Amino acid sequence: MRLGVLDVGSNTVHLLVVDAVRGGHPTPMTSEKTELRLAEHLDAAGALTQAGADALVKAVERARAALEAAECGDLLAFATSALRDAANSAEVLARVRAETGIALQVLPGVDEARYTFLAVRRWYGWSAGQLLVLDIGGGSLELAAGRNEHPAAAASLPLGAGRLTREWFTSDPPGRKEIDALRAHLDEELAPIARRLRAEGEPDLAVGTSKTFRSLARLTGAAPSAAGLRVRRTLSASGLRQLIAFVTRMSSADLAELEGVSPSRAHQLAAGALVAEATMRALDVPVLEICPWALREGVILRRLDLLDGTAQTDRSAHEGPHALGRLTTTEARCSG
Repeated sequence: MRLGVLDVGSNTVHLLVVDAVRGGHPTPMTSEKTELRLAEHLDAAGALTQAGADALVKAVERARAALEAAECGDLLAFATSALRDAANSAEVLARVRAETGIALQVLPGVDEARYTFLAVRRWYGWSAGQLLVLDIGGGSLELAAGRNEHPAAAASLPLGAGRLTREWFTSDPPGRKEIDALRAHLDEELAPIARRLRAEGEPDLAVGTSKTFRSLARLTGAAPSAAGLRVRRTLSASGLRQLIAFVTRMSSADLAELEGVSPSRAHQLAAGALVAEATMRALDVPVLEICPWALREGVILRRLDLLDGTAQTDRSAHEGPHALGRLTTTEARCSG
């Protein structure tokens, strides 16, 4: 089957279309991104502005056209931190559905952590043993740990790179006092979840996923994306500390010139590096493996499991309408 996943995140609207076979490796066919930086379109009351909603509708409409061109037979469409936190989320979602025909489902942060964990488990396999998975997004930080396909512990914290940049930094580059204050805040926020995750046991493999970790790994010497998905990439705590020493002194314009840094996310790099450093320190992780699969692949894999009838109940998931394994297909199906 040809399956589409539409991910509306804090920074981008990302469409991924794959050819998928039950029990097989999903083969990417189309991948399109629209840089919206949606979280930066929230007003003082926490509502998405008219301009932000207009841009979102246009991006979703472009994704719908691409899905139709790809003759996609199934679509999973979801939104993460930016719309999850928006005060007018329900109104915006209703408008997107009315004007594009696509029903976005708001994905709770803890389910983001679970889907991402599933993707990492499938990528590395059972031989990875006890897994610890970290994912820094624009609005939130997801963490999960466990030995099975569903994590024994999972959490989402409002510690995304974009959010912290907006809330803690007033200059570019940030001042020393702001950096120190953010470090103290991160240590305080991470301590409780670090205790929970450490209680699950020492990880046999610690993994970072998604754009922030990939960029940090690239800046500390990991292979470029052109080298392919299967090249081993790592991020060490010592290398990250050295990196922080100079990225926190560089303007976003200068950071945007570095290889591996997206110009649209350069202003978030310092905060993202500080989150990564604090999380690795709190969990006593010396090295992270960088996994090319993350949330979108986890959503795809879970959907295939459900079609195959092999998915097992995730007893750790909450029983709300968005519980793991219940991400529903949008009513707007593409032709095919």
